[in-house]
Amino acid sequence: MLPHDAMTASHPLDNPVWASLASRHAALALRSGNAVRYPADVAPFVAVPVGDASTARDAAAFVQPGELVCFVGFAPPLGAGWRIEESVRIAQMVRPAPLRAVDGPDVIGLTTAHLADMLAPTALVYPHYFRTRTIEMGRYFGIYDGNRLAAMAGERMGFEGHREISAVCTHPDYAGRGYARRLIAQLCNDIIEAGELPFLHFSHENVRAKALYERMGFAFRTDIPLLVATRLASAPDSAG
Repeated sequence: MLPHDAMTASHPLDNPVWASLASRHAALALRSGNAVRYPADVAPFVAVPVGDASTARDAAAFVQPGELVCFVGFAPPLGAGWRIEESVRIAQMVRPAPLRAVDGPDVIGLTTAHLADMLAPTALVYPHYFRTRTIEMGRYFGIYDGNRLAAMAGERMGFEGHREISAVCTHPDYAGRGYARRLIAQLCNDIIEAGELPFLHFSHENVRAKALYERMGFAFRTDIPLLVATRLASAPDSAG
């Protein structure tokens, strides 16, 4: 487990990948100096406790040439050894109070037996983010129409008192039926019942997600940095 005194964010939500790998997902954490990451087949996230040149070298040491990774919260200064794919701020929202349950079709727990069905919609909505072992990060639930996965949602990062709702997606043929609301309400209420605060992230460009979460009463907490970068082949490990 990573030392909590290494965290310098004012709140764990300010550096959620680091907080998650320091606690709930410590068993998944790979470490290089002061940088940590999820295995590549679990998630693309790398985290550092502070953004300085030493953590840039640590991060570079266990990212493979050609590999794309994401920093949410703190990020090191990345130099010539990296290509920046995206550097934006994404919205972080929380929901402290239970939601009214939403009626609808049966909700089932998703397992590795449903993995192929889960990878198809997430590849369209969340390219790079949902991988073959992402399901190990938390619980995932879905709504099926016969043999077709119509909608899904689940849990991703988590640490003391907090759990992230993620991978919320609905097949276009089932949009507008309230399936996402049903899944989010169930997850949110389960998390709150466990004494934790649900939180989530989304791109400001995703206006449909923003409208949905606002209608459901999620409250904006902050904008948080998202840095997506590719490690270049035969490049120096240091920043600059």
